[in-house]
Amino acid sequence: MTRTVRPNILWTVSEDCPPRFGCYGDPLATTPNLDGLAARGTLFEHAYSAAPVCAPSRYAMLTGVSPESNGPAHHMRANAHHPAWMATYPEALRKLGYHCTNNAKTDYNCDVDPHAIWDACSPTAHWRDRPEGARFLAVFNIDGTHESSVFGRDEFIVDPGAVRLPAYLPDTPDIRADFAHYYRKIAEMDAAVGVLLAQLAADGLLDDTIVIHTSDHGGVTPRSKRWCYDEGLHVPLIIAAPPRWAHLFPAPGTRIDAPVGTIRIPPTLIDLAGGEVPSHMQGTSLADAEFDADRELAFGMRNRMDARNDMVRTVRDARYRYIRNYEPHRPYGLHQAFAWLAKGYQAWEAAHLRGELDGVQDAFWHEKPGVELYDTAADPDQIRNLAGDPAYADVERRLDEALRAHMLAVHDNGFLPEGSPHEGYEASRAPGAYPLDGVLDVADRIAHRNADDLPVFLAALSDDDATVRRWAAVGVLALGAKAAESVRYLRTTATGDPDPHVRIPCAEALARHFDDTEAAGWLAELTWPEHSASVRLQALTALAALGPDGARPFRDTVARAAEQGGEYLGNLARRLLFGIDGTYTPETVVFDWEAMLRSVPDKFKDQIGGQLAGGPGGQ
Repeated sequence: MTRTVRPNILWTVSEDCPPRFGCYGDPLATTPNLDGLAARGTLFEHAYSAAPVCAPSRYAMLTGVSPESNGPAHHMRANAHHPAWMATYPEALRKLGYHCTNNAKTDYNCDVDPHAIWDACSPTAHWRDRPEGARFLAVFNIDGTHESSVFGRDEFIVDPGAVRLPAYLPDTPDIRADFAHYYRKIAEMDAAVGVLLAQLAADGLLDDTIVIHTSDHGGVTPRSKRWCYDEGLHVPLIIAAPPRWAHLFPAPGTRIDAPVGTIRIPPTLIDLAGGEVPSHMQGTSLADAEFDADRELAFGMRNRMDARNDMVRTVRDARYRYIRNYEPHRPYGLHQAFAWLAKGYQAWEAAHLRGELDGVQDAFWHEKPGVELYDTAADPDQIRNLAGDPAYADVERRLDEALRAHMLAVHDNGFLPEGSPHEGYEASRAPGAYPLDGVLDVADRIAHRNADDLPVFLAALSDDDATVRRWAAVGVLALGAKAAESVRYLRTTATGDPDPHVRIPCAEALARHFDDTEAAGWLAELTWPEHSASVRLQALTALAALGPDGARPFRDTVARAAEQGGEYLGNLARRLLFGIDGTYTPETVVFDWEAMLRSVPDKFKDQIGGQLAGGPGGQ
């Protein structure tokens, strides 16, 4: 939309930060600057990131495109090819004459050169360095709220005893301390926002600048970041416009109940700047928009999180969250080497191993239901799964259909194995490359773990398309012992299929459910260095699923992967090796900081953010 008078734009992004602010109703929060911003702006009660971790969500916030539209951008962390014709929002605004600065984190999960798309991209980038008279877009990423901030302890500003713990967590001192400590980091972030607002005022720019505040995703306490519940996806979103542009948004102090995704911020920025929103962007502008709480939806996802593959898709309306787990045979609480540096995860797992948890708290350490549905108004902690309840059948069906339609619309790359030649925005859309409809017809059956679907899975093991065959094999694996008549088919596929990503779930099913030790050996061989990183990681994941006893005959192979496997494979192998040797405890440090540094190409290290300079971080 052409605008005769265009605003400056200040966008602040607090890293890994849920909306534990006073303006969002948290009585323990110290957030006067953001509370003041909300009072003179619009607060979105139900804003959600595209993914519950930074790199995929930041891809969406840069491009306006879902990360799963352009694999491997949906993985944490990856380097997707970003088509040159697909303009990012800073490129679009620069063409409109804006001076665009980014301070300083990028972590875009793709091969975009940050220094090519921004006028300035550095820890010193600031609107004050713009050419005289130029309109500006200034982005400031405030990384003090990053997950790594809870790995240590500062003086509390909140009494740990006053914290409300969600029902899925046990009440331990370390978990309470993680929550209480994080309030200090939120207060420090709010103060940093206050400094920027004061600078705007000192420069006489408050009446000329629209201010936006959000986070890249939720977090950072246990079962938040990386998981597709509200704690992992719910973010603050506040937009404050001065009087000249106030007509573009609801009245100051308005709270919007309709769900919105942060994927809508890039088109909003372009719209505010007077530009035409590119057709590839999958969201619509939040400016001059109508918000219908009965119609709006926000979508989210996860795939590989560091070393752990787990494909999950979710959709949220104003009240309900629907989740589809495509790998229900995996537990929620698969060890994450980086996350386990937090005392909260260590305490939770230790309580699980001691048998001290109730059923709600212990569910995290077990296999997942294939489908989850939560009434977030009645159940904000999302612990009472309503999927399959006849009273909610219409809600479940509506959201299930909406999720499948969305996955088709964005051409979800998530079913493709990482490194596939068909992965990517353009490659996956080539005719015949990726029959997503057919893949979904098979993969959507996995969640139900119904033995009646076994004939469908066995027939699909012979499909011409490797991705269909792979998810058919996962379907058989998820059925477990109920798939006893499949053994002959599994052995034929595990030894004869040309694609190792198809052979791996077949071999895991044989070894895990039918005591086939030869199949376990096949998995061990696929972890060897001559195979691709994706194959090695998938094979080691399958070997680890056999447990320490099942993997013990291959200890030397696991040890070699631990020593030579790089960051993700190495972390997973070290965790398994500690288990094989009987030396693992939740406090065992599995994360290899040096391996992380070695794994990141030099040209991408500045994308990960300030944590690289000072210790574990950047995730």
